[in-house]
Amino acid sequence: MHELSIVEGLLKLVLADRAERGPSDRAVRAVRVAIGELASVEPTQLAHAWQSVASEHGELVVEWCRARQVCATCGEVPERQPGSWLRLCPACGDPLRVEGGDELDLVEIEYANENGALRC
Repeated sequence: MHELSIVEGLLKLVLADRAERGPSDRAVRAVRVAIGELASVEPTQLAHAWQSVASEHGELVVEWCRARQVCATCGEVPERQPGSWLRLCPACGDPLRVEGGDELDLVEIEYANENGALRC
């Protein structure tokens, strides 16, 4: 399960950021990540790994990013079912290209300071 190693990497980034901020900003409220459907990461498994290793460092929030199939002539092809891929545009027959969906990014570390206000 490579999700565990991803969580360990995220935790290192969170702890390094927290150390840079100093003692007044140490409480982490949430860690927001963007995961693309082509990144070979299972969001449910990532959440389980976070709960096992890093739950005391805030909530893990996953933003799911779909890949898009795009035709140079017609634009985005919305007919694709999740997990399936078309090779040719159903409208004009031109080849399709894939855009996005490969995200694996730490988007934000959300902090709560002593008075409960958020600081990012």
